[in-house]
Amino acid sequence: YFDNVPQAPADGILQLSVLSKADSNSRKVDLGVGAYRDNNGKPWVLPVVRKAEQQLAQEAGDHEYLGVGGLPALTNGAQKLIFGADSAAIREQRVYSIQTISGTGANMVGAVFLKQFKQPTDAAVYISKPTWGNHRNIFETAGHEVREYRYCNYSTLGLDIDGMLSDLRAAPRGQIIVLHACAHNPTGIDPTAEQWAQIADVMQERAHFPFFDCAYQGFATGNVDRDAYAIRLFVERGFELFVCESFAKNMGLYGERTGCLHAVVASSARVAAVSSQMNRLSRATISTASAYGAKIAGKVLQDPELYNEWIENMELMSARIMDMRTQLRARLEKLGTPGDWSHVTSQIGMFSFTGLNLAQVERLRTEFHMYLTNDGRISVAGLNTGNIDYVAMAIDNVVRN
Repeated sequence: YFDNVPQAPADGILQLSVLSKADSNSRKVDLGVGAYRDNNGKPWVLPVVRKAEQQLAQEAGDHEYLGVGGLPALTNGAQKLIFGADSAAIREQRVYSIQTISGTGANMVGAVFLKQFKQPTDAAVYISKPTWGNHRNIFETAGHEVREYRYCNYSTLGLDIDGMLSDLRAAPRGQIIVLHACAHNPTGIDPTAEQWAQIADVMQERAHFPFFDCAYQGFATGNVDRDAYAIRLFVERGFELFVCESFAKNMGLYGERTGCLHAVVASSARVAAVSSQMNRLSRATISTASAYGAKIAGKVLQDPELYNEWIENMELMSARIMDMRTQLRARLEKLGTPGDWSHVTSQIGMFSFTGLNLAQVERLRTEFHMYLTNDGRISVAGLNTGNIDYVAMAIDNVVRN
């Protein structure tokens, strides 16, 4: 029965992780992992998460199923976090939120929903070039045609805003456009407020549907409102849209798979139908979402004291990553490494698109035991005061030679 099943292409990120774990060299530096690490290179459980866990342990809880929509403490708190506590869309009851298996699950539920109900029915999904490695996989698996719009200017390692706007204008009306709300993965290149307004203008002109993926709110800049700027702008402009939200990075709940899919509709009269279909699709794939991570996140989002501590925890993570960017750029410039390294600090979030080519990446891997993706993306969270001099030296070496 399985004789006709072909081998699937390897996942680059997962393959990189296997190679890194198999390398026992003492100088090894893993810059591929998409998870926060402290200055000792270790996973960091947020102190506020520890407190929430302790409180849950003291409560007389149970292990019953959640409702099909998820835990209200999570979904209601996540709504306010993304759209703002004073959001007109929330006040007018035009938002429906369902708990998902982190951001990936939110993307998949949204993708399957749109496959069934998109208008026009032949609308394609447009992803940025480049984008998170799983976006194409998710939308193609759901049955969509996937196309690309220009995003990264590979000469300057900044945003190709002209190319992006041109591609959005040239796309047929009513296409689905996947947008990174903040801390674009893999480039770390985000539009400015002015550029987001330009993007919204073109998307309104062409009646495109915004599909926001938000995996780094609060983690990118340390400010949850600033990181939600683009989403709130589009909601204020009157767009109907989807937002995928993950609590993996900003709350450190990686393995707990905690997230939400939010739908913003034009009228509260549409919520009943939209929510019924989102619930049906979620029921068909996961039945109900997992409870433990949701209870942690829900407690943090609903308790003012824990919420404020969480903001402080995110500020700490964001500040450490910004400091590592500053230090890496300073070391490369001090070494006189050929090229302009200003993009290291102008980009934002966990990842930096270095501009290193495949040959240089392979040399870093084989000669210096440094693990980064083939496109030259590094996880800045993998840098620390103990390895940053070595990393800068290695990059300098492969760029010069």
